[in-house]
Amino acid sequence: MTSHFFAYISRMRFIQRWALMRNTAPENVQEHSHQVAVLAHALAVIRNRRFGGTADPGAVAAAALYHDASEILTGDMPTPIKYDNPAIRTAYKDVETVAERRLLDFLPEDLRPDFAPVLTEVAPEVEQLVKAADKLSAYIKCVEELKAGNTEFREAAAQTRRALEGYGLPEVDYFLETFMPSFSLTLDELK
Repeated sequence: MTSHFFAYISRMRFIQRWALMRNTAPENVQEHSHQVAVLAHALAVIRNRRFGGTADPGAVAAAALYHDASEILTGDMPTPIKYDNPAIRTAYKDVETVAERRLLDFLPEDLRPDFAPVLTEVAPEVEQLVKAADKLSAYIKCVEELKAGNTEFREAAAQTRRALEGYGLPEVDYFLETFMPSFSLTLDELK
């Protein structure tokens, strides 16, 4: 039996993000998912090393790689639309759930239990760190666009920063204080 799972996953690169905004550097879901995985892994490590956590950084990174996989089937709905109305948010979550199940069904049956924890059955601690990393990725995008002179991202940056600060997660606060300032620097300034 032929499985279409990885052929679908490879199409993440065709789903563009930030569709309602003018971008100086386009971003696709595959690029975004990689960055979220790197950030989620870092947040798990920071939680464990600095704040006594017991998160599994590998599980967190794997879940982050697949966190937007449903968008292969649904497309990327812009955040202002997705979260503006509770009915739309609920309906879109239902659509995402159906898409995640469909992706899982593309796998051979004996592999499904290994992919379910990253596609459809994400543990609460893993989900919390992935969501924080997803928001960090959005904030980094905003900072980079502002650095490039694109003021269209000014309000998104402010809102996203407030959301991150409102999480009450010490590993997020640590990341913002320790690592975020570097994203505003030029390559020459990073030396």
